[in-house]
Amino acid sequence: FARSPPARLTRCMMPSPPHSQPSYSATFKTALSTVDTSYNFLRTALVGGFISVFIVQSSAFAVILRIMIVDCHTHIWQSPEQLGQVDWGDVPRGAKPRNLRNANARARIPLPPAADPDHHMAQASAVDKTIVLGFKSKYLGAEIPNRFVADYVNRFPQKLIGFAGIDPTQAGAIDELREAQGELRLRGFTIAPANQDFHPADSRAMEIYAVAEELKMPVLVHAGNQFTQRGKMEFARPYLFDEVARMFPNLRIILSQMGQPWIDETIALLGKHPHVYADVSGLLVRPWQAYNALVNAYQHDVIEKLLFGSDFPYRNAAECIEGMYSINQMVQGTNLPIVPREALRGIVERDAPEVLGLNVS
Repeated sequence: FARSPPARLTRCMMPSPPHSQPSYSATFKTALSTVDTSYNFLRTALVGGFISVFIVQSSAFAVILRIMIVDCHTHIWQSPEQLGQVDWGDVPRGAKPRNLRNANARARIPLPPAADPDHHMAQASAVDKTIVLGFKSKYLGAEIPNRFVADYVNRFPQKLIGFAGIDPTQAGAIDELREAQGELRLRGFTIAPANQDFHPADSRAMEIYAVAEELKMPVLVHAGNQFTQRGKMEFARPYLFDEVARMFPNLRIILSQMGQPWIDETIALLGKHPHVYADVSGLLVRPWQAYNALVNAYQHDVIEKLLFGSDFPYRNAAECIEGMYSINQMVQGTNLPIVPREALRGIVERDAPEVLGLNVS
């Protein structure tokens, strides 16, 4: 600012309205200010439950700032029993274990945080749109019903986008996928090869991908999930989706949590295939891992393929946005590389529905 003309710095604090007003985001994330064409300055930062917009003003003309934030990775369930033997990990320390019907399963899977629709909507108020994921695994006795997801998201169609849980190993999976898009109005679907006991290029899965490509439904792939004892990590490697992406070049694939712990494989796929993306959910709880993953993506010029995700209920969007913008703090005063703030902002504000071809208004 040494060479800038005198200017007036205004900070506008805009609290989130109640979640019962689904149209709030267009209002509270739109700031009207006057800025000088040559000396304007704008940054955004998340502080607590507020979006703070800092604007240097002079008397030239008015511009409107529109920020789009989409949380691409959230879960809901009615009860922890719907998770079966799945352990998605990263629950608060000291969480009580949940009871499992299968006596052969690991005895102490921690009780996950509450993820009912009321809790979900309360946390979703920090963003413009939220993708809500179903899940189904015959192998691990888990099912978050697609109709439960659909009933919730269809109550708030301008705010929520539903993805069906599809298990390719089950008979009728193709019919379920068609029903999910048609009758239930869900826009994409999720799979978890490691937790559903199938190779990503299994012939049954390939049939699902073919229909999904026809229906223009993106697929979100749950990460390897090293926390689930019976999960098969040999089916979790991101590079296994190279064949899928070659066979179905128009199918949009999202590798959740950047495919961790095999982040390098995910980065290779992001650079190779135009319609392979990754989300950053689950990474920001481990800042050093997240920092290295983001630096790697930036240096390989694929950071624009990353989508924002919170992994609710394990973390919420507000915490994750704050963590994203703070990622460089741990290397301040060192010679280690940083991720430019504009690149971080690009992740947080990426228009995921547009990127994924969902055409959500």
